[in-house]
Amino acid sequence: MGHIIREKYRNLFEEKLLDEIIEVSTIKDFTEGERLMEIGEYIKKIPLLLSGAIKIIREDQKEGEIVLYYIEEGDTCAMTLTCCLGETKSQVRSIAEKDGSVILVPVSKMDDWLVRYKSWRNFVLTSYNNRMNELLVAVDSLAFMNMEERLCKLLQDKGKIYNSTFIHNTHQELADELNTSRVVISRILKTLENQGIIRLNRKHIELLQKT
Repeated sequence: MGHIIREKYRNLFEEKLLDEIIEVSTIKDFTEGERLMEIGEYIKKIPLLLSGAIKIIREDQKEGEIVLYYIEEGDTCAMTLTCCLGETKSQVRSIAEKDGSVILVPVSKMDDWLVRYKSWRNFVLTSYNNRMNELLVAVDSLAFMNMEERLCKLLQDKGKIYNSTFIHNTHQELADELNTSRVVISRILKTLENQGIIRLNRKHIELLQKT
């Protein structure tokens, strides 16, 4: 485990910090669709994503749920860090977008490392900044984009995460992420296909051009 962590973060963290991370952490493998964090849970571990991708979801009992942002390898979840610092329950759910593994660091190390390691402070602040920018994009999407534009953005985001032009989500899965109906998504996808932006296949959606 140690060599994997050192290889991934050697250009980001000091050697002494890497030694501590290796000493106190565990690595958890996860599979696509697995729920990694639930709304209302207290956070006991800080996640550092080694591989794969995780989507962070906000839920409303009346309005459904919406994806706030994705965490990719090398990232952590700013909302998790906030819960750790405030010792509060999670307000979001995290679900594996694709198979991967995550380093789990005990919450008790959070304050200590913020004081002792400049690289850890920079990592935490950069994570907050990146996630805040992504939240602003999510807000802009809801406030200013129509459903077609939001769907196009979601497809492009998934293409980036998988480094592929093939999207394997079903119409219903896309509808769930955008908090709309499958019928609406199917109609928009057909429109995008007629515009030459995508190609619909039985088991996947192919991106033909950037939107």
